[in-house]
Amino acid sequence: MSPQPSSANGLGAIGLPAGLVAQAEPADAGSAEIAEGLIGIDEVQRALNRSRASVYRYTNTDPRNLNPPFNPRKLNPEYRSDQKDPLMFHPNEVARFARDVLRIKEVTVEVLNSPSTATQQLLGSILEELRSIRLRLDHLDGRPTDLSARRDQHDQGSRPAA
Repeated sequence: MSPQPSSANGLGAIGLPAGLVAQAEPADAGSAEIAEGLIGIDEVQRALNRSRASVYRYTNTDPRNLNPPFNPRKLNPEYRSDQKDPLMFHPNEVARFARDVLRIKEVTVEVLNSPSTATQQLLGSILEELRSIRLRLDHLDGRPTDLSARRDQHDQGSRPAA
């Protein structure tokens, strides 16, 4: 049973809008933020149009090994630090599996910017404040921009002559 492209409802060839959707992440994202771009079993099930049991059969898992080596014939989950962690998959891996193993044609991956988080908003406001500080410092007249010159100017003005 091969999933049918359903362009009438705006879904891509394997069931997600315009194909599988991955969220772009900052290069220095923490582990909690990295999980935002990953998809769980339910999303994989919908994307592949397969039953939950089938998705688990496809998945590269081993009860004796928490993170088994890559298997090109299986759906490889992302790294887990604990057996109780849920299985999470990178959208590119799901697309690879759909194309190479299930032979689903027309598999595309669309990368979207992730929604702004509270951390990103805070960092943006800090950056804006730093830019305004830099602008004010640049516009100060007669002030040395070199730290050693500033130190010399401060030392000359505050020390009494001996």
